[in-house]
Amino acid sequence: MRIALFATCISDVMFPQAAEATVHLLERLGHEVVFPEDQGCCGQMHTNTGYYPEAMPLIRNHVKTFAPVLDGEWDAIVVPSGSCTGSLRHQAELVARDQGEEQVATYAAELAKKTYDLPELLVNVLGLEDVGAYFPHRVTYHTTCHSLRIARIGDTPIRLLNHVDGLDFVPLPEADVCCGFGGTFSLKNPETSAAMLSDKMANIVSTGAEIVVAGDYSCLMNIGGGLTRTRSGIRSMHLAEVLAGTKEEPWTAPATTTKVG
Repeated sequence: MRIALFATCISDVMFPQAAEATVHLLERLGHEVVFPEDQGCCGQMHTNTGYYPEAMPLIRNHVKTFAPVLDGEWDAIVVPSGSCTGSLRHQAELVARDQGEEQVATYAAELAKKTYDLPELLVNVLGLEDVGAYFPHRVTYHTTCHSLRIARIGDTPIRLLNHVDGLDFVPLPEADVCCGFGGTFSLKNPETSAAMLSDKMANIVSTGAEIVVAGDYSCLMNIGGGLTRTRSGIRSMHLAEVLAGTKEEPWTAPATTTKVG
């Protein structure tokens, strides 16, 4: 397949390892990955906060940039973020129609059909649960709110983790409960957000895991920051980083990796 990567803002600016690992993994599996250079923010942050007019230039840019998918030039769009996947699949069309931009809404709806979060692309489109990964660590998984309730990627991340050679998977208590980030929610409701993060970290620590994995670096930024500040010794990693390497060819993050904390 020829797959277009939508890297997301937070990956581009703060956590390039998520996008790098996604590319490495898909290329290792024999697929061609293209990076449309005019891509930008999907507009999720603006949409979630109610700024629909401000989101429209971003949605228009996304539709224009990824239009080759509709012409068959690319087969699919992969997004290493459940929240951005959910926004592109459900919010872009909604916002465009609300703003009276019917043509943009129509194109956004068609693009949504070709847009996939990484784990669902691997499992539901490519038909893979075992991607040949090797990761000899004790791991737990945080199911992010948007991937579960908006993108609705189901148990695809867990199915992938269960086939990683050497990985010891430990279920996370209350895995489907929010970590407290919620984008601007954490800024507008800091005390509630901090309490939710405290509960999430306690559950992570209870698993005895070395690493907490998720499919959204926005949530991992929140969780990883808390785990670092409390000196828990538990690392946070994106699912793509776990799946990228093999025993013969381990994957390492780029030197520009941003550390949380």
